[in-house]
Amino acid sequence: MAGQDNEFVHLHVHTDYSLLDGACRIDRLITRAQELGMKSLAMTDHGNLFGAINFYNAATRGGLKPLVGCEVYLASGSRLERPERGQGKYFHMGLLAQDFAGYRNLLKIISDANLKGFYYKPRTDLETLAATPTASSGSPAACRA
Repeated sequence: MAGQDNEFVHLHVHTDYSLLDGACRIDRLITRAQELGMKSLAMTDHGNLFGAINFYNAATRGGLKPLVGCEVYLASGSRLERPERGQGKYFHMGLLAQDFAGYRNLLKIISDANLKGFYYKPRTDLETLAATPTASSGSPAACRA
């Protein structure tokens, strides 16, 4: 294809570990990325890092640079608030770990979201993100709530 960018990297990818949302198995994802000549690939499952180690190992074995991340549920207020069903607003934000320290910080954010912020979904908030120097980037993700 004319003008095709060989450096394209998917930064928003859900695997089958993205509960009720992703259907792509990690092994098939890596194989397809190799077929397309990709050099890197991200994994940003919804609200968890369950597949991070499998993804990292499979991507590394497949000659790809793994970019581990998560699409977090960001509460509009505090993650500790429990609004009535349908009244609480949240947004999606993609976070990518820049290095191992960033990965550890993502683990902290996701653990806190599941242990303290869970209310229908594992939610985090701006207070938690500000207190945890996370990842390389945080941007509104393309998924809709």
